[in-house]
Amino acid sequence: MNTDVIVVGAGPTGLMLACELALAGVRTRILERRTEPQRDSRALSLHPRSVELMDQRGLLDRFLPLGRTVPGWHFAGLPTQLDFSTLDSRHGYTLFLAQARTETILEERAHELGVEISRGYEALGVSQDGDGVEVEARVPGGGTETVRGLYTVGCDGGRSVVRQAAGIDFPGTDETLTGVLGDFAVVDPEPGALDAARARGVIVAPLEGGLTRFVYLDPERIRVPAREPVTLEEFRTSLTRITGSDCGIAEPRWLSRFGNATRLAESYRSGRILLAGDAAHIHFPAAGQGLNTGLQDAMNLGWKLAAVMGGWAPPGLLDSYDGERRPVGQSVTENTEVQTLLAELTLVGQYQRPAAALRKLLDHLLGMAEVNRRLADQVSALGTHYPPAASDADPLVGRRMPDVGLAAAGSEATRVYELLAQGRFILLALAGDPALREAVDAGWGSRVTAVTVDEYDEHADLDGVTEVLVRPDGHVAWATRTTDAAARSDERVQALTAWAGAPS
Repeated sequence: MNTDVIVVGAGPTGLMLACELALAGVRTRILERRTEPQRDSRALSLHPRSVELMDQRGLLDRFLPLGRTVPGWHFAGLPTQLDFSTLDSRHGYTLFLAQARTETILEERAHELGVEISRGYEALGVSQDGDGVEVEARVPGGGTETVRGLYTVGCDGGRSVVRQAAGIDFPGTDETLTGVLGDFAVVDPEPGALDAARARGVIVAPLEGGLTRFVYLDPERIRVPAREPVTLEEFRTSLTRITGSDCGIAEPRWLSRFGNATRLAESYRSGRILLAGDAAHIHFPAAGQGLNTGLQDAMNLGWKLAAVMGGWAPPGLLDSYDGERRPVGQSVTENTEVQTLLAELTLVGQYQRPAAALRKLLDHLLGMAEVNRRLADQVSALGTHYPPAASDADPLVGRRMPDVGLAAAGSEATRVYELLAQGRFILLALAGDPALREAVDAGWGSRVTAVTVDEYDEHADLDGVTEVLVRPDGHVAWATRTTDAAARSDERVQALTAWAGAPS
């Protein structure tokens, strides 16, 4: 056996997943077809929930100094922005950070944790049997190598070789329009030209290294297939047609065309083969949700697959990855389709007037606090709520655990998220039960950290809660409000067994 888990693809999703597995002691190897890290960055943002994930693993200090925080974000390019600053999070902002930077940080962390990253290894096929999986890869210098493991996770993008080899269907819609982006080292606009470009729907964003990114939809070029290369001449012509100026662009670092093909894997798992990130879902990059959804896939899958490898996973735990994350993927693909359709209608002649009226109406609705918060919760992923298995479960179950400040004897942590750095379950005795740790350590001490909380910040969601079991990904597995110690003990044992496996 070469390794425990083979991750195909060293993008943000694959790197995040490998870090999660290695944190739990799982031998992990990444196969990546590129020989060097990706230089150019299609994605530029970490939304609030992704920032929280980095906080939970003690990595946020590596990210924050390199990016820029933005409290609002767009939905379908409407004038009224989504207000992340009002959401229930310490991180009510988007971190504007190039994807290449995110990958660099995660790769450094993967190396620290002992992940083997094999670059220049292009997956050609995957097969599985009752004992494991084999990935055949083309290797540097020619020839092939067969890598064997117990499980394989395809994080290899929309054209995933892993997904195709597993026979998992990828239904959805084909490309109907395309947009263009360009990163330029030289931008020498006439006065007011950049403001005019933004007013006409062109995204103009400063990048590190002195680059400036332009992103646009040209009504006369939106049917050009994404596979057709973009030339500097085309970019200048389109930019001038849309804005009245080419903004003095020169020395392109990267030119790319992207489409709105939208697809969702029929399943995120086939036996010992699993999918995450773009291998499981593709869509137009509306509101910058793709990379973030992939990171959150990885966080959900990592601890569950590690539990299987550790031999303590309760029945059905690995299957819950598909059950929890595929509906999220469907929600993202649907909201990006809505945003893309609105953009397309705005550009097509006979629909421009009604589309303008629709945009005006939707913008008015976004001005309503409740509507704005609803969409902000969705795009930020802070509103992700996994359905509980029991109909009588506490309302907190399945939701993100609030990152409340706390004081607990024997713990240096001052916030809940600081307790999650090792990727273990956290059981919090909010009623101050001093015997909790001894009771938990006896059966689940290798998987669960029990903390008796002396004081904690008030939070509406925690009113009356006496104990709460937090999953390694920061979602609530179980909560109770009972004050009866014996009844609470019985509930606790059932919850721990259901989520953290049988006591050792």
